[in-house]
Amino acid sequence: MRECTEYGPRSPQAPSSLISEVAAVDRREASGEDCLRINVFTPALGGGRRPVMVWLHGGGYSQASGSFIIYNGANLARRRDVVVVTLNHRLNLFGYLYLGEIGGEQYADSGNAGMLDIVQALQWVHDNIAALGGDPGNVTIFGQSGGGGKVCTLMGMPAARGLFHKAIAQSGSNSTGMPRAGATRVAQTVLERLNLKPNQVEELHTLSTDQLLGAIRGLNFAPVVDGRSLPAGPFDPVSSPLSATVPLLCGSMETEVAWTRGAVIDDIDDAKLKAQIKQDVRGISDADADSLMATYRKARPGISNVDIHLILASDNTVRSAIQHVAERKTETKQAPVYMYYFTWHSPVHDGKLKAYHTLDIPFVFENVDLATSMTGAHQDRYALQDRMSAAWTNFARTGNPNVKGLLPEWPAFDTSQRATMVVGSDWRVVNDPNGEERRALMAVRKQGGADNVD
Repeated sequence: MRECTEYGPRSPQAPSSLISEVAAVDRREASGEDCLRINVFTPALGGGRRPVMVWLHGGGYSQASGSFIIYNGANLARRRDVVVVTLNHRLNLFGYLYLGEIGGEQYADSGNAGMLDIVQALQWVHDNIAALGGDPGNVTIFGQSGGGGKVCTLMGMPAARGLFHKAIAQSGSNSTGMPRAGATRVAQTVLERLNLKPNQVEELHTLSTDQLLGAIRGLNFAPVVDGRSLPAGPFDPVSSPLSATVPLLCGSMETEVAWTRGAVIDDIDDAKLKAQIKQDVRGISDADADSLMATYRKARPGISNVDIHLILASDNTVRSAIQHVAERKTETKQAPVYMYYFTWHSPVHDGKLKAYHTLDIPFVFENVDLATSMTGAHQDRYALQDRMSAAWTNFARTGNPNVKGLLPEWPAFDTSQRATMVVGSDWRVVNDPNGEERRALMAVRKQGGADNVD
């Protein structure tokens, strides 16, 4: 037995490059390689009948922790009678440096160590959560951004099968995983930066944390399709049969890309918009860029140039990727998929960030009062919070997000109607919202050979 009154260390990581509103983590938060920690928020001990919601934090696979203030699960647990679990696991090269091709059998699982940490946390939940008021037979994994990617990855991992029963992916996905060849190139780059030869892999164990972190700048880490812990892409070429019966709730934000430092959030002229579109959608021609501009203007009369950029770039990345997951999942016809599209605009930076990446998190956790920028006239944030937390917890409870009397009827998503709940001050169901833009974007991407960003 030990007294647990403070968060444990997070995984070692580089400094955050996010806007201050997103990166508002306590700078005193300790980090270290001994970082495997579970945090449990429960209304009461014993009973063992409450839905369990296990949160997987964002930050890609390289940054952040389960201890961010907006992930505090106390309000959600207390008000919705659920058990909320957050956790820390290994990140960046500590959790996803694939050395199987270089170091041999000893390192065969190294590319997914961070994901296997999460599996161990889910096993802990299965074995212990009843004593803390939760039902081990009713566990929902949910996460945002990189956390959404982790949710999707778990849906394709044999070791995780049966440890969760529902899944929620917010503004993040993982369809394909990283191929072994690409992961091996990342590992080779790390070794080269550390002046190590392929036969000196063991030397990595002797280096300091700072030395290791100094070798990963600009490198991309992600779960590896290693043929073992992750046999194939979770949704590529098809949705993994391992999670065929697991219901999925997923969606994205209207202006996902407005959240990083350096994002274009002030209005731009036509020439700069065209150049930005060609940068956002790789491989397209001038004519295709002009066509996309015209399509977005036609579908959204009066839209500004910067809004065309923010929405189009978000459609081209996060939204198209999560829609791909939903499409593959519905093909199995064994469990429902529910799609949402978040359009409520934040007052942050004079409203210029609009519905940016991560904005949905405090609404789900009932923590909008912790987001100090949401003040003033934006009283509708409380109604939005009530609806989102109710829908999310009802999905965790039953596999269906509908809440009678609070939400419009929310039908399951399919590839013919594409029913989507548009989430804002008012909630409404729309079949294939902004479908004309979606089809136009798909057409120019296919013609230009632009790859989906997952």
